[in-house]
Parts: sequence; structure tokens; C-alpha cells
Amino acid sequence: MLLYEMTLSKLHDELTSGRISAMELLDGVLKRIASTDSKLKAYLRLTEEEALKAAKAADARLLAKEGINPLLGIPFAIKDNMCTEGISTTCASKILDGYVPAYSASVAQRLFNFGAVMVGKANMDEFAMGSSTENSAYQITANPWDLSRVPGGSSGGSAAAVAAGQAIFALGSDTGGSIRQPAALCGVVGMKPTYGLVSRYGLIAFASSLDQIGPIAKSVTDAALILNAICGHDPMDSTSLKVGTSDFTQGLEAGVKGLKVGVPKELMGEGIDDGVKAKVEEAIKIFEGLGASVKEASLPHSEYALSAYYLIAPAEASSNLARFDGVRYGHRTKEDVEDMVDMYSKTRAEGFGAEVKRRIMLGTYALSAGYYDAYYGQAQKVRTLIMDDFKKAFSEHDVLISPTTPTSAFKGGEKTKDPLSMYMSDICTIPTNLAGIPAISVPCGLSEGLPVGLQIMGKALDEPTILRAAYAFEKEFNFSERPKL
Repeated sequence: MLLYEMTLSKLHDELTSGRISAMELLDGVLKRIASTDSKLKAYLRLTEEEALKAAKAADARLLAKEGINPLLGIPFAIKDNMCTEGISTTCASKILDGYVPAYSASVAQRLFNFGAVMVGKANMDEFAMGSSTENSAYQITANPWDLSRVPGGSSGGSAAAVAAGQAIFALGSDTGGSIRQPAALCGVVGMKPTYGLVSRYGLIAFASSLDQIGPIAKSVTDAALILNAICGHDPMDSTSLKVGTSDFTQGLEAGVKGLKVGVPKELMGEGIDDGVKAKVEEAIKIFEGLGASVKEASLPHSEYALSAYYLIAPAEASSNLARFDGVRYGHRTKEDVEDMVDMYSKTRAEGFGAEVKRRIMLGTYALSAGYYDAYYGQAQKVRTLIMDDFKKAFSEHDVLISPTTPTSAFKGGEKTKDPLSMYMSDICTIPTNLAGIPAISVPCGLSEGLPVGLQIMGKALDEPTILRAAYAFEKEFNFSERPKL
């Protein structure tokens, strides 16, 4: 097996045994990027110089047997909406052209401290708004399983890079499913932790009450190891939870015998592709075979989740993106302007793409005087009902399972003219963001040659149970298919 095909945990064994060095591993990953990224376009920029320094430092730590940890010397990619000190961070938007942060996001700094090796910033939908990575202002990322199809979004660059062996793991951000959806379409593992478990400091905000950073990896064990590194209270983030750190690899092998698994009927019905549904039904049988108790569950208000999300998220986005005005960050219009307001207007018109403008207008309207109660206020009430649905479901079940996405990867350009159709891609993932609970997507097979994801949802801060369930399924199902680039 080639180095770039190995899991993080396997590579850790190789590094600590001395069979390979961090420099050799980095060289393998960079060669893989060089041979495939002209077709895939997963990266907006590579950070080879910084990666070489980090790999040399990792080798020195390995040689001295100091500061050894599972992430030491492991190459990773980071979504371009997380700040990295001294390295351009654009959020895949023209309006942040030339912006170089003076600090690193807490998650990035934690990985640097662990000695992980960042190889580049991954492509994404502009400001994380999209489900296909076709809304980037710079390039369109392809799905490594079929280059004519999308990798999902908005963390499509991160998921495609991991699936193609261009990184051993990656970080993504998940506002309505943007880690799990691309992970499902690319055949890798993607996890959205409980809201507040991972610091958002240094994440360029889309919708602050929904955004969450999480790992994209090749296995459940790898996802748990990455979560170990990035979680924990951060005083720089006022929404960061004050909970102790945990070792999420503990208990992975406890099995699912006796586990109460619920299958929400609303997420297995209309709109779910037959091929996807068949794979999830096979997964349900595997859980039953492992000794879990599987029963139908209900999330009766989930049919309103999409509508509520597309009022709350754009409303928060319209507020968050008001700071990009040509004064403090990146791009400023070079046209003649009459006054400051004219400069703002021309800068924002040039800098933002169509999808971002659409959501800013939607959000501004939803927050405007006279409409706030009718739209934003109502959406928040629906959000409460959805949270209550989950509380009731978890009073009867330990975890809930569903498809991660209603279809497998769709063709590039297939949904760009129909925003509503594109928004439906996240219909299975959005309810968990509204409720703030954790969820993970693991591969559960292929439908017509394309990966299908199984979503496992759990109670707030019950990451250990969903990881245990995901690990048991992964071990039994043994998904070993890889894209052939």
C-alpha cells in the first residue's frame, strides 16, 4: 500500500517505528498532489515551504522521542475559511483576495502544536455557501470517483483531497452539513461535533449559531484522534463549551450489542434515491446483526428544517458579512467612487459571488423591520420544535441513523440553475445543525459506482456513542473501495 493511501493511525505506527520519516511521508503526499490536482482542483494553494519545515521538525521530535502523539508528522489540508498566520486565507471569495491573517485559528494552532504538517488550503464554496464546491470564486473541484461529478460542499476540497490521497486528513466546517455531505459523496468519514465542543475562533463566520469545525478522515479511528486534538474549551471563543477533554478513541471497540437505534421515518421517505435507501437498509441489517435494537423513530418537524435553516443561516450571514466593505479586509474597488457608501457598494458588488449575494439579500429581508417576526422569529420557533423532536427521540433511542444525503454525487452544473434543488442536498443533515447535536457520516457502500454515506446522530456531547456505533459498523462492513484517479 502506498503511503498516501494509509490511515492516520497506521502511519503513526510507521513513523514511530522508524520505518518511514515525516519527510518521506510528506514527499509521497506532495507527489500525489502534483500528479492529480490538475484534474481534481482540491487545493486553492499549497504551503510546501511551511510543510517542509514542519516535517523536518517532526522528524527531529521522532528522533529525540519527544512530544510524540498520533498527529505528529501527518500531512493535512485545511478548509480555506480558517485563518492561518502569514498564509493567504480567502474563503474562496474575491472579496478576501490578498488577505493574510495575522493569527491562526485555534484549531489550526492546535494541530501545529501537535506537529501535524499542513500541506495546503482546500477549495470550498464561497463563504461555505453551497453543496457542490461549484460556488468557489477561483475553481471548481471534481469528485475523485467521477471527475464529471461534484464532491459535495462546502468542504468539497477537503473531502476530495482526503479521498484522493492528497492529504491524510482534513478539517472542514459544517453549517448545514458541509462536512458530512461531501464526506458521503467522496466515500470518506466526516464528523460534525456538538456545537461549542470545538473552538470557532479564527473561523470566518457564515452563520455563527450553526457553524462547527470537524474532521474529515479515512476511518472512524482517525476522526476520533483528530477530534482529541482539536476539541476543548477556548477562552477566545465565547460559545466554546467548558467541558473537560476526552479521549474519543476509548470505548470504540465496545460494540453495539443492546444499543437502541432509531431510524427517523421522515429521513427515509420521499426524495431519497432508491439506491441510497437500499444501502442504508443494508446498514440497518448490519446493526441488527451486531445485536443492536433497531426501531422506527420520528422527527415530525424535520420537514420544516430546510425552510427554517434558509431563514436563520442567511440572516446570520447578512450580519456576519457586513464587515467585508473594502476598508478592513482584502479587495477594494478600483473604480472611481462618489463617496464611502458608493465605495462599499461597488466593492461588495465586485467581491461577492451570486450565491453569497442571494443569501445576503434573503437574510437582510428576513431581519428587516416589519418582517422579523414573520420570518426570522418564526424560523427560530421551528428550530425549538426540531430540538424538542430530537430530545423526545433520544429519550427512546441511543442514536438515530439515516442517509447522509438523498442522492449520490450529482453531475457538475446539474443543480447550479436551481438553488432550491441544490439546497435539498442537505435535507438529511440540516436538522442536526439546528439542534446543535453531533453526527457522523461513514461510507456504507456504492450506488452505481458512487459512494453512499450513512449518518449516525447522537445526543449533545455524546460523541463517544456515535463514534462507537460508527466504528462497529465500519469494522463489520469493511468498506475498502477507493477512487481510481
